Amino acid sequence: MKFDPWNPEFVAYPYDAYRDLREKEPVRFFEPTGQWLVSRHADVNALLRDRRLGRSYLHVASHEAFGREPEPAFQEPFWRITRAGMLDVEPPVHTRLRRLVSKAFTPRMVDALRPRVRRIAADLVDAFVERGGGDLIAEVAEPLPVTVIAEMLGVPESDRHLLRPWSADICKMYELNPPLESQQAAVRASLEFGDYLRELARARRSDPGDDLISALAQVVDEGDRLTEDELIGTCVLLLNAGHEATVNVTGNGWWSLFRNPAELERLRADPGLLPTAVEELMRYDTPLQMFERWVLEDIEVGGVAIPRGVEVALLFGSANHDPEVFADPDRLDVGRPENPHISFGAGIHYCLGAPLARVELIESFGALLKAAPGLELAEEPVWKPGYVIRGLEALKVTV
Repeated sequence: MKFDPWNPEFVAYPYDAYRDLREKEPVRFFEPTGQWLVSRHADVNALLRDRRLGRSYLHVASHEAFGREPEPAFQEPFWRITRAGMLDVEPPVHTRLRRLVSKAFTPRMVDALRPRVRRIAADLVDAFVERGGGDLIAEVAEPLPVTVIAEMLGVPESDRHLLRPWSADICKMYELNPPLESQQAAVRASLEFGDYLRELARARRSDPGDDLISALAQVVDEGDRLTEDELIGTCVLLLNAGHEATVNVTGNGWWSLFRNPAELERLRADPGLLPTAVEELMRYDTPLQMFERWVLEDIEVGGVAIPRGVEVALLFGSANHDPEVFADPDRLDVGRPENPHISFGAGIHYCLGAPLARVELIESFGALLKAAPGLELAEEPVWKPGYVIRGLEALKVTV
């Protein structure tokens, strides 16, 4: 099997192809996307922290000066909302945005959320068990983070059904060479979600509530505050990053446990392993397989010269299976003691929501282990076609 992100067989199990890349060509140019694939943990980890690379190049050059074509005009709503958040910008803008958002999205706030996350997870799981099972992804994995993020942001319950479709459509733009239909869906969702949040943010500015939009609208640091566009871009990022990965860790993680029944039984026998198990499930079948960076200055990786103006594709899934870092990397070990996986990234773009994701995952897996000790796979799942954000279409189970 070779690296082929559009091949369903590769998407279903990319790890053999990754092993070949690490062993034979750890830094390789991939013609179909014009990117350099980087597959070893040490290289991926180093490049995530290297300031000669960036999520964007627009802070140092225009599209034309960087030798790139400008984005098509119809994509403008997507890029406006994306670049108003912190993910696709670089210092000093990134530094300022992260400082402001961190004042509202604090570890203390996440700690205070734990009892509520536990309650939401328990309610979803109890209802799921009462129904005798079903699709674990649609009925437990998806509603949990969407409900948590919606409550955090202060989105009324009557509007929450809108969030998941918007997020799913916006995230289509992050796949490799997305087809025109996916691009149009992402633009449409960006417009609709942006308009919705703009109205909500204006209402919260004049009448603040006990929610994150109100906190973001009010946060001030030495006279600096978020603009309306920045507030909206931040909320979109929090929804997309805050639930796409969590949903896929849950689905991919249970599928991994079903395929490794001895580890599932070990976890059932000792729920105290949950914190290490969650880290291992994020490593073992990584939800975000690839993260991209633009090369802002000529660099050398593993003896290979990579010129300014190109993009590197950092293969998180491969790095998380590198035997130089992980003993017996293709074995699931829910008690793995040393686990420096990079599923949350590294460097200045390290995931701000990582503590919340960990809380959600521990509570979700814990609730299912407790309430459904006989949880079993009902049918073999099928993978979604996306490779970058990689997850299952559904996970049908019985309790």
